Amino acid sequence: MKRIGIFLAEGFEEIEALTVADICRRCGLDVQLVSVSEERWVSGSHGITVQADQIFSQVDFSAVDMVVLPGGMPGTKNLEAHEGLMAQVDAFHAAGRYVAAICAAPSILGHRGILKGKKACSYPGFESHLEGAEVTEGPVEIADHVITSRGMGTAIDFALAIAGIFCGREKAEEMAGSIVYRN
Repeated sequence: MKRIGIFLAEGFEEIEALTVADICRRCGLDVQLVSVSEERWVSGSHGITVQADQIFSQVDFSAVDMVVLPGGMPGTKNLEAHEGLMAQVDAFHAAGRYVAAICAAPSILGHRGILKGKKACSYPGFESHLEGAEVTEGPVEIADHVITSRGMGTAIDFALAIAGIFCGREKAEEMAGSIVYRN
């Protein structure tokens, strides 16, 4: 079973993180919410507190197939400030393993040079941080092993794209229908 790690820092965008967790778990994927601090409880940018499944120091990255970075402020800045997580993002990219980011979080990938020569999207106003990317206004962009999305309003598209990678397009479309998304 494929494992997805969704990394939570104080101030993360709740809908972006939890939509991916919910839809991917419904598709049968192993999804772990991971706190980048040593505390399991993490507060989102809108005051919703979530209990993570793991803390960062517990993660076996060799068993993770995708790193997901939700946006939100100051969550995005807090993710980017975590040196251990950034080392893993770089390692995943270098190895051609999946990295996904939504909303403001694609800026992290841009700052690290991961988006050079790739189509990418982000929350409006963060496009200048997508260094070297071919910036689009699409809801989701998949460029090799890098997935980006624009924000809370595209969270379902983002989650379905991730599910489609690991479960197949047909399963993702079936899921879209079962949640009454695209009828």
